Amino acid sequence: MWTWDFWFADDGARFHVFYLKASRALGDPDRRHWNVTIGHAVSDDLTNWTEVADALAPSAPKAFDDTSTWTGSIVRADDGTWFMFYTGAGSAEDGLKQRIGLATSADLYTWHKHQGPVLESDPRWYETLPDVQWHDEAWRDPWVLRDPGGDGWHMLITARANRGPAQERGVIGHARSDDLVHWRVQPPLSEPGRGFGHLEVPQVVVVSGRPVLLFSCLAGELGGERRRRDGRTGTWCVPADAVLGPYDLHRATPLTDESLYSGRLVQDRQGRWCFLAFRNTGRDGEFVGELTDPMPVSWSADGNRLVLAE
Repeated sequence: MWTWDFWFADDGARFHVFYLKASRALGDPDRRHWNVTIGHAVSDDLTNWTEVADALAPSAPKAFDDTSTWTGSIVRADDGTWFMFYTGAGSAEDGLKQRIGLATSADLYTWHKHQGPVLESDPRWYETLPDVQWHDEAWRDPWVLRDPGGDGWHMLITARANRGPAQERGVIGHARSDDLVHWRVQPPLSEPGRGFGHLEVPQVVVVSGRPVLLFSCLAGELGGERRRRDGRTGTWCVPADAVLGPYDLHRATPLTDESLYSGRLVQDRQGRWCFLAFRNTGRDGEFVGELTDPMPVSWSADGNRLVLAE
């Protein structure tokens, strides 16, 4: 199987990774996006993994996610229920409109989908069909976290603003919820016009006391000066003054080149922050589709960016 975007859950005893997967028998890796399931594996050390039964697959025809189920994240509610938020694309719009779906589980192994999407894009702030200047309506890759002050939950989303140069409308979308089921769209947490067509697979965590935003964007999706200055890029990092931003994308710097994409940060059992990504391209430029081993991260000497340990 090809393996690409992924996200973690930690039940206190084992790490669980959920990931997009598709058969290499498809031949063309570009076909994987429309022939995808969400796989599941478990590990004690973030390095040695045992695959278990898949977690989710596209729904029956006419559902909002009958074409594809894509990247998401998992949180645990106060009653112990696990909530998986994921991206759904449907045949009604030829897969061009993305919505956020929800599935719940008591044990991380058996998942039950919530009926219908829990969140859609809002044209007050975001680019929506049919008025898009991109190849689809970007509203995907939900990253859910508790409010730092205990006031409900927040969702960060790969989105595009409804203003600005077409190649630079990428923003971090935002939504809020009190109960993880009912969500309210909010204005974005970053500004367009910063050189990014989209900011894929966002994640925000606090490393050594400092908030940091991770996202991914390849050189072909950059615009303006970014495209001229930053070649062969993959995963990016942005130091932030607060967990919920606002995120100043002028401060974004590449953490990896294009060989590593969809990077995530996770703490190991010793409390160390580690970086994992999927292997995007090999030396021959062909798609690889594998998950890396964990790599320790730290702040650079000037404190302006994360760096991978040698």
